[in-house]
Amino acid sequence: INPTSRETLEELAQNGHLISLIHSGARIHQAGCNGCIGMGQAPVADKLSLRTVPRNFPGRSGTEDDRVCLVNPETAAASALKGCVTDPRTLDFPYPKISGPANPVVNDEMFVRPLPPEEAKDIEIEKGGNIVDLPEFTPLPESLALPILLRVGDDVSTDEIMPAGSRVLPFRSNIPRISDFVYQPVDAEYVKRAKEQKKTGGHLIVGGANYGQGSSREHAALAPRYLGLSVVISKSFARIHWQNLVNWGILPLTFADESDYDRLAPGTVAQIRELYSQLRAGNTVEVLSGGKRMKMCHQLSPNQVEVLEAGGLVNLKRNTIAR
Repeated sequence: INPTSRETLEELAQNGHLISLIHSGARIHQAGCNGCIGMGQAPVADKLSLRTVPRNFPGRSGTEDDRVCLVNPETAAASALKGCVTDPRTLDFPYPKISGPANPVVNDEMFVRPLPPEEAKDIEIEKGGNIVDLPEFTPLPESLALPILLRVGDDVSTDEIMPAGSRVLPFRSNIPRISDFVYQPVDAEYVKRAKEQKKTGGHLIVGGANYGQGSSREHAALAPRYLGLSVVISKSFARIHWQNLVNWGILPLTFADESDYDRLAPGTVAQIRELYSQLRAGNTVEVLSGGKRMKMCHQLSPNQVEVLEAGGLVNLKRNTIAR
């Protein structure tokens, strides 16, 4: 059992359901994602298991060759009672009707009012050995010449860009270290190429339709950015990942003519000149590669162009505070 929040865990304890779950043999995990992202309760290899989590990609459970099936909570409970996959409507007792608590728990006792700015700036933050400061990112230059290090197909998920699981997620507060796992399920050599290219400049990735679909993890944009990813050109983007790319200073573009996807092959170089002038002038950006001029589209607002010009949202906010 993975409670979605500490308040939910308090509700279970308060109304007596927690002892019923524990007595029945359930394991109670810390409130949070946990089983959804492969942190605990990894299933047996190549054996069917049922989960009520919202995402299901190969290896997401923490077991590389998993066979996870997603079900609703009623099916999970019925199957646990019967020991086999069970339709809850076939059980020999009335279907339970669940209603929310009349007075939901709202616990704000652990919130601490922040110190005044003059006091706060003198506080030293104590960090464990695996917690590293956020890397500094510089803005994209006005003119770019970027090698294409990777081209992927449709529906690439954030789990493929930035894998989850117990082997990776302990480094979520250590961006240099977690970046070693970027695109590992797709191309194990991508990180090596990116690190080598980073010594002289950034790089570009080409994607298919629905690039970045799946869970909304920021690390799927942040870690590639650390490796030098500057621009992603795809047929289309998943909405939240598109926003995350912008927030971390990566330019997302889409093909005006999708046949140009085949022209942007790994190993070739794509050039963009007068980047910010083009972004402000309209919704297209010209890309030159292999002697061909290609038109790409963007949907950036003036504020998002400002974010890119600052090198990301963190930089923009920091600059605003400094002023």
